[in-house]
Amino acid sequence: MKTKLISYICIAVLSVYTLSSCLGDLNTLPLDDNQLIKKDVYSTAEGYIGVIAKCYASLILNGQGGTNSNDLGDIDEGYGAYTRALFYLQEGGSDEVLFGAGSGHGTRAMIYLNWDPSTPVVKYPYYRLYMAISYCNEFLRECTEEKMIDRGVYDALKNEYEYYRAEARLIRAYCYSMICDLYGSAPYIDETMDVGVFPEQKSRKEIYDYVVSECEALKTLLKEPGQNEYGRVDRVAAWFLLARTYLNGAIWAGANDFDKAYTYAKMVIENGTYSLAPDYHHIFLADNDNCSEIIWGLVQDGSNAWGSGGTNFLVKALANGSMSDHITGLNDLWGNGVAKEALVNLFEESDQLFDIDDTWGDNKGDKRAQFYSVTRDGDGNLVSRHKETWSAPGAAFSWDFAYGYPIIKWRNVTKERQELAPGGVQYSSIDYPMFRMADAYLMAAEAILRNGGGTPEEALGYVNTVRDRAYMYGDYEADYSTPVNGRITLQQLTLDFILDERGRELYTENIRRTDLIRFGKYTKGYNWDWKGGNGEAGSYNGKDVDDKYNLFPIPQDELTTNPNLTQNPDYR
Repeated sequence: MKTKLISYICIAVLSVYTLSSCLGDLNTLPLDDNQLIKKDVYSTAEGYIGVIAKCYASLILNGQGGTNSNDLGDIDEGYGAYTRALFYLQEGGSDEVLFGAGSGHGTRAMIYLNWDPSTPVVKYPYYRLYMAISYCNEFLRECTEEKMIDRGVYDALKNEYEYYRAEARLIRAYCYSMICDLYGSAPYIDETMDVGVFPEQKSRKEIYDYVVSECEALKTLLKEPGQNEYGRVDRVAAWFLLARTYLNGAIWAGANDFDKAYTYAKMVIENGTYSLAPDYHHIFLADNDNCSEIIWGLVQDGSNAWGSGGTNFLVKALANGSMSDHITGLNDLWGNGVAKEALVNLFEESDQLFDIDDTWGDNKGDKRAQFYSVTRDGDGNLVSRHKETWSAPGAAFSWDFAYGYPIIKWRNVTKERQELAPGGVQYSSIDYPMFRMADAYLMAAEAILRNGGGTPEEALGYVNTVRDRAYMYGDYEADYSTPVNGRITLQQLTLDFILDERGRELYTENIRRTDLIRFGKYTKGYNWDWKGGNGEAGSYNGKDVDDKYNLFPIPQDELTTNPNLTQNPDYR
């Protein structure tokens, strides 16, 4: 149950990280009366479990106390929550989502692809990732047999502590994979290094090599597939992270590792512990802790583990108060962003529109097309929204949520399509799917098309399995949904099709920018709403931008603090 992990998150946990540099270590002062200093944290087995729970929670929660708590000092607790901060870079800086809110944080720079080292939102994922790395390093320093014996907790932890250590290493490896993806060359620090020193910078390839070597080791150290409690990772997560890392190896390290990407993606698929959910909707609902598809889920709970980021953000930011609560299951919607035309156009025109009599899209072809395309006029009558994201392609940038399509993929309701409480609740209980099965299918298919092994027919089978589920066809037919044959032929299966299919399957899941870069379509050759623009009239149609935007700059204040760092090329 998700509540078990949440209970440990709330036990106590770490003393404050002072981030004069992003890698400053623990001091000995508690943040408040609810947090314990180090000597108390590690005096019980529950304290140790609380710390590893905190390592997980650092990727989804603002802090220990909900929306007004913050583990990162001067970083905005809402915008700076990890998955939310990552969303601005991966989705707001891509062809998927257009944000009108947050201009003071630099979200407009994501729209135009014209950020610089001082753009606030660029640094938010950076510091969150290094905070999580620091938590993992601290746990690994303290979770040793010698220290546990000395503290009298070894007997209580002896059967689990090596798994906890492996999980901390997997979380840390994931964080470094994202550092590699977003920032390239960056500081490196682990549990063996002296506390308080300025870390040295490693090249992008060195960080790539570290992630690969760490995950290759962890694939035998984590628990067997399916043997861990919900919310904790097992060996399949290591295989998945290896597949994703190897798939991006050409970009991250100049490595042709598509054969390894194929091998590990296929291992995820064929192991059988996890499987595609019978209905695409089930992955993104409040009871998705029972979803067979999620390999690694970050736990959210509307009563015990909530904040301004995570899935709470994904529901609220992409909808607004004019939409009835029974669609989203939440009663406090923000209306911060809408789908870009480029995202909507990945789907057939007949699937793009919202039907008030079919709010789940059961009668559509591709059930993944979850957009809200109606609104009410001043008299309360339903009217169609404009397909264009703004009032007109030739108009100047002027945010109005009434233009464009809200995204209703994330819904805080159950598989039975019931609200958690009449009228909706305030906070989301949807767990965030970090790794899930459909991505493994599409990674395997892509690796095959990149000459990583397998056959075209095998790749086609993987893609059509994902599409069968999307269209509720074949093995995925259900009595409440209209089955439609969405299968493609071998002639239709190209790398361009794979990129589009990843967009249809994984939109808003913080992977789009990475995909566009891997396919060579991020800075040049493919343009979308406002890319390369400046907000002025006539700049709606996208254009090519400088290749330096394939990487984000190291934050300026980090360069000022750490003399060992060199800025990424062309940001200097």
